Amino acid sequence: MVGRLDEDVEKLRQSLNDLPQPQVEPPFILVSGLPGTGKSFFCRKVAERFPFLILASDTLRKILFPFPQYKENENKRLFSACHVLIEELLTKGIPVIFDATNLLEHRREYFYDAAERAGAKLIPVWVEAPTEVVQQRLLAREKAPMPHDDS
Repeated sequence: MVGRLDEDVEKLRQSLNDLPQPQVEPPFILVSGLPGTGKSFFCRKVAERFPFLILASDTLRKILFPFPQYKENENKRLFSACHVLIEELLTKGIPVIFDATNLLEHRREYFYDAAERAGAKLIPVWVEAPTEVVQQRLLAREKAPMPHDDS
């Protein structure tokens, strides 16, 4: 399993390009919320104004699993690799935004601890939207996927 984790982390690491300049106490924005609430939009808007590396779980999943099934074993592999990669980046001083559903508190706790270990400034963000808006977005996404959106 460790070998597979190392391979997964390396595959994700190789997908990164143009990292922001390292900072002392790099900010780490942990974005959470239900699908369709605007998490990815929020992340893009922040990154337009400030130098951040956006790591989106949907994009990273497709790097590890070209035809994702969204099963528990796939989730475990993905998030184990994300944990390692994010802590590594934060330790190097890279400002990171992690865009993932992250609905359960106990699943976010690893990121809280990683930020502390890396000396990063944790900024948790919970994104919400009205039910009607979410339904419209999800229906529109189903009919015509947007090119910059791996959701």
